[in-house]
Amino acid sequence: MGWLAAGEGYEVALVGGRVAARPTSGRSAGRQLKSLPRALKGHPEVDRLRRLAEWLDRHSAGCLVQVDNWMVSSLPVPTGLLARVWPDEAWQSALRDLVVVGEDPDEPGFLRDVTDSGELRVVNLDGETVRMAPPTVLLPHPVLLPDLDDLREFASELGVVQKVEQIHRATWTKPDDLAELRTEVREYAGGAYPSRFGLAARAASLGYRVSGGYATCPVRDGGRAAEAEVWIGEPYWDDETETGALSWSDGDGRTLRLREVGPVAWSEGMRMAAALYAGRIIEEGGNA
Repeated sequence: MGWLAAGEGYEVALVGGRVAARPTSGRSAGRQLKSLPRALKGHPEVDRLRRLAEWLDRHSAGCLVQVDNWMVSSLPVPTGLLARVWPDEAWQSALRDLVVVGEDPDEPGFLRDVTDSGELRVVNLDGETVRMAPPTVLLPHPVLLPDLDDLREFASELGVVQKVEQIHRATWTKPDDLAELRTEVREYAGGAYPSRFGLAARAASLGYRVSGGYATCPVRDGGRAAEAEVWIGEPYWDDETETGALSWSDGDGRTLRLREVGPVAWSEGMRMAAALYAGRIIEEGGNA
């Protein structure tokens, strides 16, 4: 966006996400000022740019949430859709350098570019830039990536920084020796909080939904809907509380046995439970 006339002797523009000003005459003409002059603070053009900056922030956050949802749910994304959104800087920032998989699940690579025609340019583990144009691609959850350690090492060499946490996302692998009828995990139960409100606030700040007495995390795993749930206390209880057991339910609300929980749902549920437990009160001293 270019510089716009605002008041007498000034121009304004969005620079780095904030409103900046520069004089149009005098010794400092054309030089960006360190702060906005008092005379411009109530100017309609400045107010319009501030509202635009707020909208751009919300748009950028929304793109990150959508791409994260695609990744967590391992949903196939049409390459035509990627081609349409790629010119948008917010979408491009959210998608760039994510690991994608096309028609060959054994050939993951880092997404670097998308052409108008829907052709993807991907850097594979051999360091080669390859082109592919499958109808859809996956942005796999890291627990599903067999070459995760190699991808992490190669990403470090390339200096890859992902805006959506994927290859460096904390993951948990489901044990093979789970009891047949077991339905709960208590590894992260018992994390004490001063109030239920504080625990619910932490859940919401981490992006989890609070419904009734639970913090929840919906996931699509292998094409099936599942929801991880951690008990956080009765909704109107305002005294000390603690994190409860972690469990999962299916799309119909039926509690799943742990053996029925898919790898992505397991990892994301454990990630939520661990994050809530990490915010607990830490005792100090001899009784800690």
